[in-house]
Amino acid sequence: MNLKELFAKRRGQFWGEILPYLGYVIQSGVAFVFLFVLIAFSAWYTSIVQNVPQGLPIRWIMLAVLFPLAVNSSVRTYLRSADTVFLLPQESRMKQYFVKGWVSGVVYKTALLLVVLLILWPLYIRSDSEPKLLLPTVLVLIVLKLASSYGSWKEQLMVSRSAAGAFRALRWAVTALSLASWLWSPVFGSLLFIALIHLTYWAALRVPVKHFVAWERLIQVEKRQAARVMMVLSWFVDVPQREQRVYARKWLSRWGSGIPWRKETAYRFLLAKSLARSDIFGILFRVGVLGALLVWLTRDSLASAAVYLVCLMIAGLQLSSLRKLHRESFWLHVYPLPEGTRRQNEVKLVFQVQLLWAVLLWIPLLFSISTKPGLVLGTGCAGLLLVFLFRMAALRRGKREDEDDL
Repeated sequence: MNLKELFAKRRGQFWGEILPYLGYVIQSGVAFVFLFVLIAFSAWYTSIVQNVPQGLPIRWIMLAVLFPLAVNSSVRTYLRSADTVFLLPQESRMKQYFVKGWVSGVVYKTALLLVVLLILWPLYIRSDSEPKLLLPTVLVLIVLKLASSYGSWKEQLMVSRSAAGAFRALRWAVTALSLASWLWSPVFGSLLFIALIHLTYWAALRVPVKHFVAWERLIQVEKRQAARVMMVLSWFVDVPQREQRVYARKWLSRWGSGIPWRKETAYRFLLAKSLARSDIFGILFRVGVLGALLVWLTRDSLASAAVYLVCLMIAGLQLSSLRKLHRESFWLHVYPLPEGTRRQNEVKLVFQVQLLWAVLLWIPLLFSISTKPGLVLGTGCAGLLLVFLFRMAALRRGKREDEDDL
């Protein structure tokens, strides 16, 4: 069996399922919106570079933007449940199958990391009093990306899930400390620190017991990654839903419990519990934390308003995926939901959560309300307007879908 050809065939099959939907995505107007955002961002960024604000925390901005890209290290394997039977005899040769996916993932993600670095570089060299050279910075980021990708793959193979979680936290810490060292410390001392901490991390990775191929875990990870691609496409077009990962999140177990248990609100209760345990909340949480940090760092400039509105828009797009979660649920046909309440509950819950995110993302701006009251209040009003526009769009879309069903 040629395992390299098998990997290429499965990757082709996956993208063969995805590509037909991309035409509908483009027809939805996303290309026009992307072009508009790109032009607006270019104009705003050019203005910022030409008139750099005093005291801009550029090193913190570089760390906040580059760290997530450097530490993100997922690998597509395209494994299937039946592989635990049919590919098990090839287990000793599976390295040939995985290496192509690992290399492709590293190359694509490293390219994105370097593109973002090049975009930030003009602002960095004009803002930082002692900027590093570009070529050494590129090499450092490539090393950090390779080390993070290697560590992430080893985590997938660990027998103990608690050990894998601990090493994931260690990988994040090593990457963050290395990047911060490069941005803040002298070149020689920083390179010495990065070398020593990565040698220690590499030695630590050899300690936990690992599977040769963690079949079940890799299959579950692949299902989640495929489901995320479909979830993004579902923002623009109806697509077949795939398996979603369910998180326990006991600290959110009470969320939604205050909703009255009546037929009219039963679907909102279901959506609240589903949101608390889905990938959607995880993405919302990360966008919220990163957005709040960037809003706080840029709170004295117009950049804070742009970051605030972009993060709020991303939150709205993520929340729109909620209407896909239980579209084909068997129990919704068994439980007698009153007609029309499903759509109402979807819109109401999405509106409430996005409004909450609008408030939470706006709080960091309050530190500048004494010096920039117009910017702070104007950004808050723009956020509220955006939330209401999302609500109106959801209502119109729901009305149009109901008319199509008649």
